[in-house]
Amino acid sequence: MGHDTTGRHDTNPFITVSLSRCRFSSFLVATSLFSHWPPALHRSVTLSVYGRITDQISMDSNEVDNNNFTIDSESMEKENDGDTQVENTGGDTSKEKKVVQSKPSRKRKETSKVWNVFVKLPRGKDGRLRCKCKGCSKTYLCESIHGTGSQGDMVVTNRKDPQVVRDIISAAIISHDLPFKFVEWSWIRRLIEYLCDDVTLVSRNTAKADVLRLFSREKQKIKTMLENTLCRICLTSDLWTSINTDGFLCLTAHFLDGNWILQKKVLNFCIMLPPHDGVSLAHKIYTFLCEWGIEEKIFWITLDNASSNKSFFDILKTQLNLKKALISDGDFLHIRCCAHIVNLIVQDGLKEIDDVVLKIRDCIRYIRGSQVRKQTFLGCCKQVSLESKMGLKQDVPTRWNSTFLMLQSAIYYRHAWCSLELSDNNFKHCPSPSEWEKVQKIFFFLQYFYDLTCVFSGTKYPTSNLFFPKVFSTYMFLKQNMENSDVFLKKMAIQMYSKYHKYWGQFSVILAIALILDPRYKMTFVEFAYKKVYGIDSSEVDIVRSKLLSLFNEYTFTSMSTRGSSSTSLSSFSKGGDIMTYTGGDIFGTNIMRLTICTRV
Repeated sequence: MGHDTTGRHDTNPFITVSLSRCRFSSFLVATSLFSHWPPALHRSVTLSVYGRITDQISMDSNEVDNNNFTIDSESMEKENDGDTQVENTGGDTSKEKKVVQSKPSRKRKETSKVWNVFVKLPRGKDGRLRCKCKGCSKTYLCESIHGTGSQGDMVVTNRKDPQVVRDIISAAIISHDLPFKFVEWSWIRRLIEYLCDDVTLVSRNTAKADVLRLFSREKQKIKTMLENTLCRICLTSDLWTSINTDGFLCLTAHFLDGNWILQKKVLNFCIMLPPHDGVSLAHKIYTFLCEWGIEEKIFWITLDNASSNKSFFDILKTQLNLKKALISDGDFLHIRCCAHIVNLIVQDGLKEIDDVVLKIRDCIRYIRGSQVRKQTFLGCCKQVSLESKMGLKQDVPTRWNSTFLMLQSAIYYRHAWCSLELSDNNFKHCPSPSEWEKVQKIFFFLQYFYDLTCVFSGTKYPTSNLFFPKVFSTYMFLKQNMENSDVFLKKMAIQMYSKYHKYWGQFSVILAIALILDPRYKMTFVEFAYKKVYGIDSSEVDIVRSKLLSLFNEYTFTSMSTRGSSSTSLSSFSKGGDIMTYTGGDIFGTNIMRLTICTRV
């Protein structure tokens, strides 16, 4: 290869491009490879590579910081055995140091998803860089050497399941009667974004679909629970008309689950289109039972005392007996609602109510009729040191318990009323001391029935065993007050007793049996109560005893049939003659013990 005497040489483009991609750290190594080239060519290639490397260094923020770096051209000339000087822009061939100023490094874009959850903090006193979690405010080191592993682990750990969040929103809409557009309210959306930034917000149509999906899932859970229960199911149903003249039907199931916990589940709540007669009601209820698959597990149904209920029970009883699904051929299918009967009894008694109750009603209406009077009354409450949280309650004609609560609030604010009478000349209906005594007597009289209604309305505990003693005590309570010295209480008691005799003149046999199974009462209390009500020579006790034995035998037969050993067990029972006949003696004596033992064989 010849040398160019002019000091010029065409450099190889491939070598130039390749060398331009080298880093400054390998610059000297790269130039040493060309030491056998002529000095002029060597210097030309070296400077070309040097220029390209400085450009690359200024663009690469990961390799070089913002400090200046210096290259000594004199040392470069010495290394290359320079007989020729390098021309510079100023024409000065003297030795000089060339200073290169690097360009400011660009800030790298943060692409990790952890920065949606974390925010960077200023450097601390120790010079280290940290970040803070937006949710729990916990800090982490976030230097480039640490990476985002620990923050990423926390994001994964604290991540909320989007489906769970949507289910909770659906449950909130159902429980609190919220509109579907609740999920589109701006501040609700901001709250959800703040708490769960990884959850996708939904529209009102999606919220509606989520509610229906949640309903289907919960319905299947209840259906599975009803299928797995081994006991009979008791139903309650109510039919009423709203203020918009729309009829509504509600069907509720009461049963024991696998853990012997009393459960109450609303099975159906729907609009009941006219006509509201027994045929339509029976068809609707039977359709619901088949839909839930419990038509063969029904023990009894509790309804109010509407006139259409008799035909309803006759039709439903016939339909269920076709499948042989009822105990005792449906003799115990219909149970009257005890709380509804108490309401009818008290409503009749309130027809004979004293004028003092009307006076209390007028006083409350006067006080609540104006904001100024309310403020004056509250001032009177403070004067006599009474809390105003309870408030005055106005009764309504359709609810007798509202009358009881009205009297209760009036008695509580009695001294405030007396103070208001002194400060307000227009308040002229305040009862006198003798009238207050009457109010207290009426209040205590109604309190018995209020407590009775609360006992019958319980859903967290069994109430069938409480019916008989409460009805019997009501009978004794009315008998006592029918001879009361106060005329108005005597009239109320007489009026109530006539209604009591209409509905509870004949005690329910099945509810008497429920009391016998309660170890606190047993058969002794039933015998005592029947003698008080029907007399010593009454045969009602024998009827209850006969029904109890018949019911026990039927359950024994059903239990053996479900175990697939009916013929063997029946033959063993027939030898002793215990299953179909009652030989006398204690109803819970040796005969019952032998039956119980045999059913477990």
